[in-house]
Amino acid sequence: MIHGTCKKWLMAVALGIMIGEAVAQVNHVEPPLMGWSSWNTYRVNISEDLIKKQADAMISQGLNEVGYRYVNIDDGFFGYRDEKGVLHTHPERFPNGMKVVADYIHSLGLKAGIYSEAGANTCGSIWDADKNGIGVGLYGFERQDANLFFNDWGFDFIKIDYCGAGQQLDLDEQERYTAIVEAIREVCPRNISLNICRWAYPGTWVSGLARSWRISSDINPSWESVKYIISKNMYLSAFAGGGHYNDMDMLEIGRGLKPEEEETHFGMWCILSSPLLIGCDLTTIPEASLRLLKNPELIALNQDPLGIQAQIVQHENGGYVFVKDIREKRGKVRAVALYNPTEETCSFQVPLSLLELEGKTNVRDLVHRKDERPVDDALRFDVLPHGVKIVRVEGSRRLEPVLYEAEQAYLNGFDDLAKRKRGVAYMPFEGASGSMVVTNLGGHKENYAQWDEVFSEKGGKYKMIVRYIPVTQREREINDRRLEVTVNGTRVTLDNLETDSTQGIAQAELAVDLQKGYNVVRIGSRFTWTPDLDCFMLAPVE
Repeated sequence: MIHGTCKKWLMAVALGIMIGEAVAQVNHVEPPLMGWSSWNTYRVNISEDLIKKQADAMISQGLNEVGYRYVNIDDGFFGYRDEKGVLHTHPERFPNGMKVVADYIHSLGLKAGIYSEAGANTCGSIWDADKNGIGVGLYGFERQDANLFFNDWGFDFIKIDYCGAGQQLDLDEQERYTAIVEAIREVCPRNISLNICRWAYPGTWVSGLARSWRISSDINPSWESVKYIISKNMYLSAFAGGGHYNDMDMLEIGRGLKPEEEETHFGMWCILSSPLLIGCDLTTIPEASLRLLKNPELIALNQDPLGIQAQIVQHENGGYVFVKDIREKRGKVRAVALYNPTEETCSFQVPLSLLELEGKTNVRDLVHRKDERPVDDALRFDVLPHGVKIVRVEGSRRLEPVLYEAEQAYLNGFDDLAKRKRGVAYMPFEGASGSMVVTNLGGHKENYAQWDEVFSEKGGKYKMIVRYIPVTQREREINDRRLEVTVNGTRVTLDNLETDSTQGIAQAELAVDLQKGYNVVRIGSRFTWTPDLDCFMLAPVE
């Protein structure tokens, strides 16, 4: 959402900035993982026969033909460790061991996934009273278990939970997961897909260790759960990319949600580039749910070769507009989601300029797989409560971006686990351009916001306006806040900032030089706190 002078300034600049055909920049990356997992429906109550039947159903239902490849065995296969510390499988649930199961999955042309715990005791031992999960986690047995899982048994994927490590032992996340990943890489020459399950965004260190990481507590088959997880992932797009993804948890399609809620659930998981792991019983899945899971246009959105997570560009009347490039960077084809989490119908009006497009624009509904009427000024759709409208739009021209929201930036010190007393975070703020600001930046050289793809068609001199929230001096605190703006390594310090919070959103102006193509902009303050940051805007100086 764009307010007041910001909206007028943005519209004026956008009218004068257009880009012709952009040079295709397609960097093919490993897409989000697709498959099935046992936890949602069965929890620890699994067996060799059950897993084999689900693998068979994946083939018979044709899910493998549209990209679902992994059959993942979650908690519940553990038996015990013997006197030498060797891990054994559950004697009744998996009497023939796990290699037999992995081999069967592989014989179907699929990949096999397994589960473990970063601490000593699994989540099933704590939450499902499964005594077989006590003492079977990776803690102290990292290399031994990695060799067993991936070399002896032949699994291709692992989900690593944090119940025993976090709830019980309060271990350090980065240290534990780093030790585990190093052990896997040391003993196994194959590329193992790894998922870190910490129930919140773990920290910026995670992309160097895992293909995906959970960003929320466990999902359940309710609208409130789906809405909560979408809200957790709204502003995390800068932390995904390059073949690494924010994991919104397993899919609850086919487990009792209303049809429009299932469409929103699956569609938002697709445009936000989450792994797609089916969680229902594949032998009894309703036909409508199966059709949705096999929708090739939504799957293509999720598996797009760019591997980009959509960003919010408008938040108005309770609705959110997400957009991302597909097929090529800065091309004329983009994907857009109009998401309505409210209890009332939401009327969307989205100017094409906000999507960085102009001219006659073709519109394709990806959920219902039908073409809409072309538009030349704005997208206008009514979306029902709990609903979503996901479209592919193809404009005549791509516009140069003007507005960069703080909540779209990579926050190097982002602290979703609340480890620090005053950690950088997102904060709703009425009047901000997206109704959201970033708070607690600065105070250290590593606590900054960074935009890695600030685009200029031709390069040259630009006027930059930074919008921020004035902070009135607090008792026993010196208000020495400032903004350090660094563009491609050149830093400018903005001090003498407005300090009267009753004045509303303030702005500071500076001149910057941009190179042709992508530029890196960083905002922070090495030695002081910054004011809360709303956005910055750019306009070329003629």
